[in-house]
Amino acid sequence: MRRLLFGLLLVFGLCGLLVATVRADQLTDVTNELEALKKELNSKEANYQQLKQQLDDIRAKIVDLDAEIKTKEAEVQKGEATLVYQKNLLGERAKNYYKNVSKNSISLINLLVADNLSESLSNFFYQKSLVDEDKRTIIKIVLYIKKLEEIKVSLESEKVRLAVLKQDVDAQAVKLSGEIATTKSRVAELIAERDQLIASRLAALNLPQSAYTTSGGCSSDLTNGRDPGFSPRFGFFTFGVPHRVGMSQYGAWGRAKDEQNEETILRAYYNFDEFRNVDTNTNIKVNDSNGFNSGGIIWSGGLEEYIKRIYEIPCGWTNNNSAALKAQAIAVRSYVLASTNNGDMSICATQYCQVFKTDPKTDCNNSWINAVNDTAGKVMIKDGNPISAYFSSTAGGYTYASGGGLSARPWTKDTQDGKGGYGSFDDVRNNAYDKDSPWFYCDWGARSDYGGTAWLKSDEVADIANVVLLAKRDEGTIGNLYQPDKPNLAGKDTWDANRVKQELRNRGGSPFDSVDSVSVSADFGSGKTTSVTVSGGGRSESFAASDFKTYFNQRAPANIQIVGPLYNVEKR
Repeated sequence: MRRLLFGLLLVFGLCGLLVATVRADQLTDVTNELEALKKELNSKEANYQQLKQQLDDIRAKIVDLDAEIKTKEAEVQKGEATLVYQKNLLGERAKNYYKNVSKNSISLINLLVADNLSESLSNFFYQKSLVDEDKRTIIKIVLYIKKLEEIKVSLESEKVRLAVLKQDVDAQAVKLSGEIATTKSRVAELIAERDQLIASRLAALNLPQSAYTTSGGCSSDLTNGRDPGFSPRFGFFTFGVPHRVGMSQYGAWGRAKDEQNEETILRAYYNFDEFRNVDTNTNIKVNDSNGFNSGGIIWSGGLEEYIKRIYEIPCGWTNNNSAALKAQAIAVRSYVLASTNNGDMSICATQYCQVFKTDPKTDCNNSWINAVNDTAGKVMIKDGNPISAYFSSTAGGYTYASGGGLSARPWTKDTQDGKGGYGSFDDVRNNAYDKDSPWFYCDWGARSDYGGTAWLKSDEVADIANVVLLAKRDEGTIGNLYQPDKPNLAGKDTWDANRVKQELRNRGGSPFDSVDSVSVSADFGSGKTTSVTVSGGGRSESFAASDFKTYFNQRAPANIQIVGPLYNVEKR
């Protein structure tokens, strides 16, 4: 029984050591991965976000290796506990071995001289089996001890290597964290620079914020029939023009034609407590800048005389639509009093404030003068003060509480500015009150060639999609993704379409070569495009509408731009 127990202990001890067999290749593999990461980290074109993921993967493998080493340590401890018993028995088995060898020698002599050969043979082979068993057991114990010592040495080496690896990973993590922080800072600078450049491109379009102007308009309006000379072609059409906060002037005209009076019209666009009559003799000063209380004074006079010199309403809005003119007069009066602190400050004469001319607006049969006289002194009041009643020419079927650099105020509001609800782009085009505006549904910008239109080719749309894909993978490339037909205002190399494709492939992306279709999804409750899906070459990619718009405005040729939150794509 004692021999059987010893044999079982020995077997189980050896099995434990087999569980703890060292897989040194794991440490080597992880070390090689870290070395490759370090090399990539030192590269000038390192993708830090990708390296961060690789470093996270290496950390996970180190955690597994650490757990495995702890398992090996536990197995070695079990082996050493077994070894204590085995060492105690080793001496006894050695004594038994030599004793049984002696007995076996005597049995051999007895065998040669024995009278009873059968009994002598049996005794001889029994003694031999004891000797052999002792020999095998001693060999197993020796091998066990040797194996255990080898594993202990290997385990200590693994622990040292793993400790060094942990330190190296921590060091690379610190370095990578610093590079990512630096990159984020640089990306933030690039984004700010890019947004400023896009804003300058947008400003250069000279978008009509006032309904009075006759300049501007759609470059590739679907009804004007201008052909760029290529097909298929894609047009990016925006509903309305900035800033879409407060009253839509063309919307007010549409409401007036729908027989709404001025008070109904104003309450549709503003939150206010009441109408109130103010002192019409309040002095208003007009400056020659584009702001308030700056520049030289070019005119000064009473409140009503100032209102009569505002040129915000087209001549075509005659007396039949006097409600729109009256609503405009009340809005102008409220705005100038709120913006100048009841005349304490001066106001500019451009559309950045209100379009002012030194001569009264007496055209159109004095319709504007009559509207001013009919509403003399009347303003909208919120919390005891006149409201800064923002307005713009065309809101595109919706108005917003904030936008175009204007922050939300207690009197601004979000509206669906149309008859009935909207469920599609066609609903907006057909039911919006400002649908008759020449800027209601426009693609903005144009090229000198291609018929002076804003239509884009399939490969140009593919290039813009590739730019979005590349920028989302690596924002550090933003400075290289400006329009290739103009100098890079960021002072960097502009990558052409082929370079963008290659850089995208380098980062694991798959570029488009051409585009077959572009579909747009929108939230018609809020009046904002939500996503753009580009399809071509048997695949599709969907982009957040804000991302697509941003990179479109950065990359599109000439001065072609998407200028608002609700936009659509037309293919012809």
